Amino acid sequence: MVRASEWTKSTFEAGKPIEIDKIFRLAVKHNASDIHLQVNKPPIFRIRGSLKALEMPPISEEDMVKLTFPMMDQRNIDIFHHDGGADFAKVVEQDGVPWRFRVNLLTQLSMVGMVARKIERSIPPFEGLFLPPVMEELCKYDQGMVLLAGVTGSGKTTTIGSMLNWINQNYRKHILTIEDPIEFVYTGDKCLINQREIGQDVVDFHVAMKHAVREDPDIMLVGEMRDRDTFETAIHAAETGHLVFGTIHASSAPGTIGRILDLFPADMHGAIRASIGMNMRAIVGQKLLKTIVDTPSRVPIVEIMTFNPTVRKLVREGQDQKLASAIRIGKEEGMQVFNDSLKQFIDRELISRADAFEISPNPDELKMVLKGIDVKAAAIL
Repeated sequence: MVRASEWTKSTFEAGKPIEIDKIFRLAVKHNASDIHLQVNKPPIFRIRGSLKALEMPPISEEDMVKLTFPMMDQRNIDIFHHDGGADFAKVVEQDGVPWRFRVNLLTQLSMVGMVARKIERSIPPFEGLFLPPVMEELCKYDQGMVLLAGVTGSGKTTTIGSMLNWINQNYRKHILTIEDPIEFVYTGDKCLINQREIGQDVVDFHVAMKHAVREDPDIMLVGEMRDRDTFETAIHAAETGHLVFGTIHASSAPGTIGRILDLFPADMHGAIRASIGMNMRAIVGQKLLKTIVDTPSRVPIVEIMTFNPTVRKLVREGQDQKLASAIRIGKEEGMQVFNDSLKQFIDRELISRADAFEISPNPDELKMVLKGIDVKAAAIL
């Protein structure tokens, strides 16, 4: 038995060619969004939102190591052994066309597994992604922070990619991305774009951010807000005159406030609320929902909370429970709750009512909205 802990980069170089590429090419051929590999199961693809197993033999524990470890360089192998998992990018060619994947190699039940997300080669515009027109306005800020909130696989990265591409097509600015790993590769249009990958181009995030202040960026993409240091560094960049984009794992736009506070001790919450109120420009909550038509196969269900004076006041004062009402009151400013987005797609006959009620955070309110009953916002002042 060949175990993961026994493998180093020199082991791969003496072994067979990388066979994993065949699976990645099949994923491209079948238009899969994700690849799942698990020991004692055949490869599984996510196609149109559903998991489908390939008609292939199950992968043994030894074969899993032989399939997946050759994708990593020594740095990622060391990270895998230390952390129990590693994130990196992989590129494969299908019919002469390069396709990029974001790969997570993990350990579960003491065995190696893999999940890979296919990155689309082109970045669709807002209308191509079925995003609301107000997204364009969120790209026009001179400074501050814009966060995309959602669970894994909710389309946050694609939405941010579309936003940066809009800026690239409309402004002459310097965009700097700090990613782990790089997903979309941008081609400069009107903007100057520099993309730095952690481990590949710079040793770690903190060094990248230290360098960033000397690299004259107007706009920064700092990837995922996964810890206290990342958020503090990013919000400081927003304070000092940059427009900062990032993602965060949170279930809703208002819920993002609590998710950020969870990164900090309680005695810092007041200061963090003040900083969010001062520097945050917008939080976009996003979910993906399968459609009832062939194209598109899925659409983004979007909640938008922009930081007008009312929202800032509620955040500073810790009245997060009133933020949903503030969003409803702010409809004329482009704000919307998830149910507003669901109604729009139901009216366009792109999603089913059953699926909409299943994903809705407030099904009773959605019933009223679909009947044409105006849902009044609760008093918030």
